[in-house]
Amino acid sequence: MKKTIAIVMGGFSSEVAISLISGNVVYKHLDTQKYEAFRVHILKEKWVALDDDNNEYPIDKNDFSFLMHGNLIKFDAVFNVIHGNPGENGVLLGYFDLIGMKYTSAPFYQMALTFNKRDTLSVLKQYGIKTAKSVFLNKGDVVNLDEIIEKVGLPCFVKPNNAGSSYGISKVYEKEAILPALEKAYHEDSEILIESFLDGTEVSVGVIQYQNELKVLPITEIVSENDFFDYEAKYLGKSQEITPARISSEVQKRVEEVAKKVYSVLNMSGFSRSEYILVNDEPFFLEMNTVPGMTEESILPQQAAAAGISLKELCDNAIQMALNKTT
Repeated sequence: MKKTIAIVMGGFSSEVAISLISGNVVYKHLDTQKYEAFRVHILKEKWVALDDDNNEYPIDKNDFSFLMHGNLIKFDAVFNVIHGNPGENGVLLGYFDLIGMKYTSAPFYQMALTFNKRDTLSVLKQYGIKTAKSVFLNKGDVVNLDEIIEKVGLPCFVKPNNAGSSYGISKVYEKEAILPALEKAYHEDSEILIESFLDGTEVSVGVIQYQNELKVLPITEIVSENDFFDYEAKYLGKSQEITPARISSEVQKRVEEVAKKVYSVLNMSGFSRSEYILVNDEPFFLEMNTVPGMTEESILPQQAAAAGISLKELCDNAIQMALNKTT
């Protein structure tokens, strides 16, 4: 008997459009012999399930069901493809836990922790994971530019603490540019992270649970045409994503070991894609994405393909792991 799956997409953040694209790709690649899937848009203004003709059916938030042509549709599991709030920060997963719904992501606490860049760095530093030097600011804090520069140097990166897809990030070269960069970041979040510039090769590392084993996917080297791996580089073709990365087998092994350690230290499960900078062949952790892009061109599916795992197999594995969880 087919399992009924909700592919949740959309969200409340700047990443809505990207999430909708990812969700539709997942929908296209699910095995129709095993699953009856519905796209579910979770937006600020509405929660609705869609049929193949894009007709909308309101979701009952009491149990995440909906009525279609007089039939009550209940889901066996949720495939989470919401980048940002509320899918990647744990909020939605807490709701699913309350109603006993199974889902593909890590548990809500791990999602909340990893979405908060500052908290993630604080945990990983205790385990000897190398990171950039950093300064934390909250909206309303007094800003001492000289102290910031003394701590992190120039150039540096100014980032929203809780945001994805490089929204609100600036690379700052001079003191006078810090305050405008803070204003840009505050449009995305009330918490800010300022990090030192790390001069090295950027790599993206996918770590997933596949067939009940922890698996590091082939590493991707990021070569951005822009000043850093920003929104244009990620989504508008302004970068080269080279899989496997052009690194030695020794460095590859070192990165894989660190990536596995990070995944384990954070008690992760499901998908993850983390960014590192290789400085003198040593990996420095930047951040982790727990709901990575799922289009054919996205990095994690590229890495999976290089490992001989199709998008169909990747999605199927995630759903099977979710269905096998105990709630």
